[in-house]
Amino acid sequence: MNEKTKISRQAIKENRRIKLLSFLHSKTAVIGFLITAVMILLALLAPVLAPEGPYVNDAANRLKAPSALYIMGTDKLGRSVWVRILYGIRISLIVGGITTIVSMVLGTIFGILAGYFQVMDTIVMRICESLAAIPPILMAIALMSAFSSDMKSVIIAMCIVYTPVIARVARASTLSIKEMTYIEAIRSQGAGTLTVLFSHILPNILSPVIVQGTYTFAIAIILEAALSFLGAGIPAPIPSLGNILYEAKGVIFNSWWMTIFPSIAMVLLAVGINLLGDGIRDVLDPTSN
Repeated sequence: MNEKTKISRQAIKENRRIKLLSFLHSKTAVIGFLITAVMILLALLAPVLAPEGPYVNDAANRLKAPSALYIMGTDKLGRSVWVRILYGIRISLIVGGITTIVSMVLGTIFGILAGYFQVMDTIVMRICESLAAIPPILMAIALMSAFSSDMKSVIIAMCIVYTPVIARVARASTLSIKEMTYIEAIRSQGAGTLTVLFSHILPNILSPVIVQGTYTFAIAIILEAALSFLGAGIPAPIPSLGNILYEAKGVIFNSWWMTIFPSIAMVLLAVGINLLGDGIRDVLDPTSN
């Protein structure tokens, strides 16, 4: 190993250490990370914390207020609200996570191609702008009316909604990076198009894409809950947070716990991921403040 390689590796390690310290010194990032970590832990441990599952009815204890037996009360079928919230968080994280990953992958590919090739830019961006002109909730409802009402359809509809958002971010970053001197130097040395795109441009656009991905994650969770609440999302009796709130509509004034606790869970989940995204943005792009 030559001296230049050692220096390069040391520089990379030092840069990672500085970014980690920056993240740990950010109160926003740490709070967001802790909230998100607790929510993920609850989702993972749901079968352990509530082995009976979210579908067990106790007709003798319908609409019971929070107590020692049911810490968050019961719904109109006698099901534990606490247990259903645990599994609801799990469903929200699964839907939001898959939507975010698929949207980031497809959006990055479309965005980098649109930013690099003029012909692709004209086609892809016109499609993205057309989709962006429609409010996300209206587009998702329209798409769900064409699909069957299940989790897979919800994920597909939300991917169609959020892929253009990621694509626009990736395209903007690609447009600025492809004009840099080092890209011209790589081209002049005979590097192929795929090498330039995926070995040199892609690593440099990941930071804004990852930050946008965290925001997409939080918004996707809220959109899924909104669709389920409107009856156009994940069908009952699957315990998504939106379905729990939908079931509470008829008893909102008499059984406050059926609305308050799911709402708190959804807000904490979305706020935690948003704060984590802000922290990641500050670490990856300190000039953004």
